[in-house]
Amino acid sequence: MTAGRVTASAPAERDIELVMSFLNTLDVEDGVDVLAERGGWSSWVRDRDLGAPGAAEQAARVRSALRGSVGDHLARPSGPTGLSTTGELTVHIREHGPVLVAHTAIGEILAAASRLSTLGMWDRVKICPADSCRWAFYDRSRNRSRTWCSMQVCGNREKARIWREKHA
Repeated sequence: MTAGRVTASAPAERDIELVMSFLNTLDVEDGVDVLAERGGWSSWVRDRDLGAPGAAEQAARVRSALRGSVGDHLARPSGPTGLSTTGELTVHIREHGPVLVAHTAIGEILAAASRLSTLGMWDRVKICPADSCRWAFYDRSRNRSRTWCSMQVCGNREKARIWREKHA
């Protein structure tokens, strides 16, 4: 970490990029759900060289659970204790310590999310509160206070809406 700026290691940056990309396979603003498109999940996995894709339905359940865990009020983990998945990854104990080993693309995503959580970075993964957006973003602000995916777009729209209501 450098003074005044939050930085992450290269492996953590790859995990951030993978998780954000996965969470944003749902684009509310444009009405696109990559996981619901025929061949969309397989193509997304192939473009990222993540190995065996697994079922798109399972990927959609994992995405919903992950989005729900970071504040998407329209996405919820299934069941009272969240989503459990098996066969996606295992933990191998090696000379240098435990390592998550993914068996599928879903496992790669879950491993990346788990590493971010273990590093204390998961609370920086957020969902834009604008119902017309709901874009996932990584909060790089020093005090973890960022609210909007973009202050220039979603934040500005909300401020304008509040101003119109106040002056109506």
